[in-house]
Amino acid sequence: MSAMTVTKENLHELLESDTPVLLDFWAKWCPPCRMVSPIVDEIASEVTHAKVGKVDIDEQPELAEAFNVMSIPTLAVIKSGKVVRKSVGFKPKASILSMLEAGT
Repeated sequence: MSAMTVTKENLHELLESDTPVLLDFWAKWCPPCRMVSPIVDEIASEVTHAKVGKVDIDEQPELAEAFNVMSIPTLAVIKSGKVVRKSVGFKPKASILSMLEAGT
């Protein structure tokens, strides 16, 4: 499965999920975001116990504000509608997977 493009219209699908959710807050102009993006895509295609979504902060500024995103890339793990882990900046795949596992 690939990462879902998250908007304010479909966010509820993820927040209501019984499984953990990894959200990647990013922007096209952000070099570290471009480094994290393929890793997040890879994780989305590999994990079956979580959902993965991407939020373009330029297209969805309300979501960035709602999740208190001040710097990008920001990764957030959500469980039962609440942020349980949050990380800012580039992270290698193993660190992102650990973050996701900690949220399960």
